Amino acid sequence: MREKTKDYSLLGDTEFLRRLVKITLPIAFQYLMLASVAASDALMLGNVEQNDMAAVSLATQIQFIQNMFTSAVITAGSILGAQYWGKKDETTVKKIFCLMLRFNVVIAGIFFVGCILFPTQLMRVFTNEPALIAIGASYLEIAGWSYLMTGISQCYLAIMKVSDHVPQTAFVSSSAVVLNILLNAVFIYGLLGAPAMGVKGAAVATLIARIYELILCIVYSYRNGYLRPSITGLLERMGLLTRDFVKCLWPLLGAYLFWGVGFTSYSAFMGHMGEDAAAANSVTAVIRDLICCVCDGLAGGAGILVGNALGAGKLEQGKAYGIKIAKIAFIIGFASAIMMYLLTPYVVDMVRLTEVAKGYLRQMMLVVSVYMIGRVVNTIIINGVFSAGGDTLFDMYSLAICMWGIAVPLAALGTFVFHWPVFVVYACTCLDEVGKIPWVMHHFGKYKWVKDLTR
Repeated sequence: MREKTKDYSLLGDTEFLRRLVKITLPIAFQYLMLASVAASDALMLGNVEQNDMAAVSLATQIQFIQNMFTSAVITAGSILGAQYWGKKDETTVKKIFCLMLRFNVVIAGIFFVGCILFPTQLMRVFTNEPALIAIGASYLEIAGWSYLMTGISQCYLAIMKVSDHVPQTAFVSSSAVVLNILLNAVFIYGLLGAPAMGVKGAAVATLIARIYELILCIVYSYRNGYLRPSITGLLERMGLLTRDFVKCLWPLLGAYLFWGVGFTSYSAFMGHMGEDAAAANSVTAVIRDLICCVCDGLAGGAGILVGNALGAGKLEQGKAYGIKIAKIAFIIGFASAIMMYLLTPYVVDMVRLTEVAKGYLRQMMLVVSVYMIGRVVNTIIINGVFSAGGDTLFDMYSLAICMWGIAVPLAALGTFVFHWPVFVVYACTCLDEVGKIPWVMHHFGKYKWVKDLTR
């Protein structure tokens, strides 16, 4: 029997809103706690030395790049996993879990080797300041060990989300974050009898927290109702499923790399414009990421809700969910812009920066206030709604044109050729998100994302 057309009004569907809130809030809280680690690093190291804060901000761009590869694998697994879970095919979801682990172990190993053996060379990519290079390299030599664990634990957390254990994933990540922040204070400042290690202390805290997170994930996986990988599953050849996984993965990987390398290049541009610009950019990035937690959580919730409906063959319901989520995206986008603007004077007063860096920070915060509208809307619709139906090519195309065709070249020219003011270069790095909204909404209206990917 043909499925009935659904009501696209936002407030009338209380069941939809209840499910969305139930899924979104734990994911948003998880992202908030993860962003809090970067915030605590910035605040604690900023109170010790401005260069420490700027160097660690640049050094963590290495993990940011690793996360692009890891996130592509996780997202591909989550897209297929959500649809097969909606179809109630637990066996296939376990196989997807094993595929994710295979890919991420290789990725984590490569970045681990790079950070341990070539930390100085990696830091030179992001800055030409000798002081920042030396500090950042000392951080990477320790933090690089944590990168081995991150890729594996993220696979566990992704499968827990799609298999209806969202609150538990929030607990695992959040408790690891709390541990990380507490250990930051202990090892950075030398509390409780520990030596004051500064930047190296932040790296040690990160490593211990990642070990704890992975152990907790494994413990949870052995509980009733949870999924865990098997040795046979890790070694099994899954030809057809692997092809489906890779077909979903490649556009995602392209999009994540376009976006990740682009964002990393923005940090590099600021790093090459001096220590004050790098410090102001690192603070702005922390505040931006904290506010973006709501949209990241909603994107995760949207992917699960829409994916479950599509995988169960309820295409009209999935379409209706997507339309309602798009409306919510604009509401949150404008709210985030207002919040960023209102926070500006408090953030400037809170951090310990030079007067020049504080001037840059004020300007950057105002630019990001406008940027937030595009960032929120595009994140929720592209990473949530489009991805749920396997419509992953659009993200790569839009990034290739808007980020790499416009924003990156303008910012690079402004930094290295025309020597524009920091404010102008930073504004160039924010052009792509706001300018992309009309294109995103036009593609949304084609409903190519309304697809059942299961076999």
